[in-house]
Amino acid sequence: MLLSAILMLALTRAEIVERFKAPVLTKVNGLVQVFADCPQDIRREFQMPVADFAADVCRKLEAKEGMKSPRFAEPGIVVYVGEERTNRADVVVRRQRRGDGAAFTRIYLPAPGFTDVERFRLEVAKAFYRSAKGVELDDEEARAAIVASDLGLKVADEYERLGEWLSGGGPHHVFRIAEGGDAADKIDENYLKLARSVILPGVARRVDVLRFASRLRIYPAYFDTPIAGRYRDCSFADAIDLAAVDPRIRLMAYDKAPLVAAYGGGRSEELAAAAAAYSEFLLDLVRYKKSREELHDQLEAADTLLNVALERAREEEQGGRWR
Repeated sequence: MLLSAILMLALTRAEIVERFKAPVLTKVNGLVQVFADCPQDIRREFQMPVADFAADVCRKLEAKEGMKSPRFAEPGIVVYVGEERTNRADVVVRRQRRGDGAAFTRIYLPAPGFTDVERFRLEVAKAFYRSAKGVELDDEEARAAIVASDLGLKVADEYERLGEWLSGGGPHHVFRIAEGGDAADKIDENYLKLARSVILPGVARRVDVLRFASRLRIYPAYFDTPIAGRYRDCSFADAIDLAAVDPRIRLMAYDKAPLVAAYGGGRSEELAAAAAAYSEFLLDLVRYKKSREELHDQLEAADTLLNVALERAREEEQGGRWR
């Protein structure tokens, strides 16, 4: 309190008046209030985005719980936008009760330009359940509720799991925790099911494109019958040359062509185009009427389309901070 008084004395009269004029933003029928006792430029840049962000979290949780927000005479979530321009990312939380026993939560963002947004989202969710439902959640429970309430976050969560799997930190990492057995089998089954699914129709993330690329290899029908007598698998480029040595390559390409088309389906137009190009290449390899040079050129064109899909996926993943 003394520090606040000293700081106020350091301000000009015009600055003090301006701060007292700072509006209070009220959202979700009075559940959320956002104060910004800070300079005008910080208030203009952060107060509304912070208020909209907190309100969006609460509305999605309401929808998940099948609730219709009542009108709150007193806010259950009070957020203060600080004035620091440092790189403090902390989110300060105070859980309190009013005289009538009603629970409410104060959340202070010292430096809104550097706030840990995911921590803030988590604290808003916990404050929502505390005020609107009288339930205290821990971090894990609140995180699960947030993901279940938001399609975008659910998609991001599933993509993150797929990314871990693709990089080798997925099911095998979990196996060590589960110590094998039925639990490990179930985890593997879930990951494989997730890997085959179209998480968000019409959209391909980077992990989708990379997972598709990892499937661009040819395998023999039986593990104990290697390609050309020595290879357990081969790339599409190698298959062009190996087809002259091992005629079974063409049968493998025939089996692979419809699978490749299916791998790219249901996602982005760019990935679908690349998948179609690879599938057509494999069918031409089956026919074996084009020269090796023509087949290599055709494969290079498909690779170019895949790079376009990857670049498009990277663009799709870029977004704003307060979302």
